[in-house]
Amino acid sequence: MEQDQNASLFGLGIDNISKGHLSEAAKWAKFLAICGFIFIGLMVVYGILMSIMIVSMTSTMGQVDTISSEDTFKGFMGIGMIIFYIVFAVIAFFPYYFLLRFANKMKGALISNDQELLNGSFQNLKILYRYAGILTIISLVLIIFGILSMAATVMMAGN
Repeated sequence: MEQDQNASLFGLGIDNISKGHLSEAAKWAKFLAICGFIFIGLMVVYGILMSIMIVSMTSTMGQVDTISSEDTFKGFMGIGMIIFYIVFAVIAFFPYYFLLRFANKMKGALISNDQELLNGSFQNLKILYRYAGILTIISLVLIIFGILSMAATVMMAGN
């Protein structure tokens, strides 16, 4: 009877070899997620520091009355860089978040033999792959759009 409870619809189960592989995968997933969070934090700090440097380079050395359009452009460029890095960090945050959730739930499921944690772990892995797939599709569409735009520009410049 216990064997029927552990068997899935297709007769698959998690044996000791699978547990070992999943445990090691969870450890590496947790390592990669933590490194990813660190790199995201560094990226945001770098973006803010670079933006501050650009804005400070636009200072007019004590000439408060004369602000050129170039200074205004550099100020907007600095703000744009901050926004770009923060948006990119938010986009990059979610794959690492779901990877960490996969790792934590997988570790818990393997320790406690909890089917719900195992299902939740695989659900987070599914969400991670779906997210990566959607980002890949968006990237491919943008690349194709860019190639078509360049081709149209070259053809118009030739006429």
